[in-house]
Amino acid sequence: MLNNRRYLFVFMFLFAITSTVFSLGGKEKSKEPITVVQVTGIVRLTGTALFPELVISDSEKSWVVAKEEMDKLHDLQHRTVTVEGEETVIELHFANGLPAGLRRELRNIKLIAVQQ
Repeated sequence: MLNNRRYLFVFMFLFAITSTVFSLGGKEKSKEPITVVQVTGIVRLTGTALFPELVISDSEKSWVVAKEEMDKLHDLQHRTVTVEGEETVIELHFANGLPAGLRRELRNIKLIAVQQ
């Protein structure tokens, strides 16, 4: 009986350690360091009512505006703007490890021009 408890304890201990290690996962890594860019594109509101995001899109790329910067561009939806800000590029991955694309995020935005 005592040996069975020991084996059960060892099994539960090993299970707890392995599940903890695998649940930590890997961190998403930036492909490039933070750089200052000038972006011209159309401001769009995407997402849901609980998780809205402002996106600036040109013909090739899209940049997600950081949550704390949304109030600067919220009233300029569906207009073409030129902004300058710090760009952070993050490589996204699916749960199975395959690449899911790049997420470009803008912070510290300065509005340069608004076109009609």
